[in-house]
Amino acid sequence: MLNQALDWLARALWGWHVLLLILAAGSAFSYASAFFQLRGFGRWLGAALGRGGSGQGRGRFQAIATALAGSIGTGNIVGVATALTAGGPGALFWMWASAGLGMMTVYAENYLSARFRQGSGSRAAGPLCYIEKAGKYGGALAAVYALGCCLSSLGMGGMVQTNALASACGELGVPLWATALGAGGLTFFVARGGLRIAGKVAEKLVPAMSLLFFASSLGVIWVFRANLPGALQSVFQGAFSLRAGLGGGAGMLLAMRAGVSRGVFTNEAGLGSSAFAYQNAQGHSPEELGRMGIFQVFADTTVMCTITGLCILCSMPPQLEGAQLTFYAYQAALGEAGGWAVSGCTALFALATVVAWCCYGREALYYLTQGPLRRFYPALAAGAALAGCLLPLEHVFRLGDAFNGLMALPNLFALFYFAKDVKKSKDFL
Repeated sequence: MLNQALDWLARALWGWHVLLLILAAGSAFSYASAFFQLRGFGRWLGAALGRGGSGQGRGRFQAIATALAGSIGTGNIVGVATALTAGGPGALFWMWASAGLGMMTVYAENYLSARFRQGSGSRAAGPLCYIEKAGKYGGALAAVYALGCCLSSLGMGGMVQTNALASACGELGVPLWATALGAGGLTFFVARGGLRIAGKVAEKLVPAMSLLFFASSLGVIWVFRANLPGALQSVFQGAFSLRAGLGGGAGMLLAMRAGVSRGVFTNEAGLGSSAFAYQNAQGHSPEELGRMGIFQVFADTTVMCTITGLCILCSMPPQLEGAQLTFYAYQAALGEAGGWAVSGCTALFALATVVAWCCYGREALYYLTQGPLRRFYPALAAGAALAGCLLPLEHVFRLGDAFNGLMALPNLFALFYFAKDVKKSKDFL
């Protein structure tokens, strides 16, 4: 009975209708900007690297690192494998498609957040800055969004990630009690310090975990380099084939659904959550922050998810599912060192997500309760992190989808409401 209720709630708040709305938003902003994510490649890459901007901005690298920490989670390793299991090689193509459109969705989120934050004087942060101003019911929509964000930070951003962290650390020989105490302690420390502390942790953690990930992944692709052309061919064939699955006829629609859903879940385009990360970036124009958002989606999905997917497809795995596919690819290529590498990456990616999302949840609770209860959030976040290491998470994934819907629906309404404002951006003219 509980499973049926959770399934119904997840479908109602995070079904095809929500995914199509997210794609519609990305399509609308892409068309309105004459596909700035393509024609403006040098400009948004320069914004991420600190070139071509105002020259007076501060906090750029910390903001991008925090946003990447929040979006680069276990989904980039395990989630890609799950998408390939459900939709076959073609799912990777649809991840690219959703990321390409999602770049402009995140641009709009960052742009609006920065524009409405300036001189606001409100307690709102991130996407709440513009959601609360979206018409007559903006305040109610912002409250719904804040509730969903707070719950997501404890569930998918906390418990699910630390559960994966505990499993990965177990593979590395770390005792469960040590992982649980470490995760709970770090979460409490970061949540108490807020985005400023999260940025300092993320700017150290993100480069380290990215280096480990790229080094081990390139090793896998090099070992199986002879299979790379065939892997790429299977991606494009599977995207439009009636037989898209790794082990059978998954079909184009399943490939599309798996790829789009996982792409959105990974890069958070449409959720608005990454706009929180840019809250403390000073001296940057709304356009610059929007361009940084494009880079975030590009790095998260177009680069990192692609590399994971190619590692799996090049290894030509047997009939395995989910996380087993990823572990097989790295171990088959690199032996025992490959198992350690993928476990280490999983642990670091999970930890990075917890660091960012506990701060998102803190800001959401601050908005929801008008301040006073925010001091209790670090203890709540630490408790969720600790519980995630120790408890089975049978129902948390379904609840996580529902919580994402509580964020996506108000955010998408506000994006469409302020679409004309976004089109006034200099990058759209």
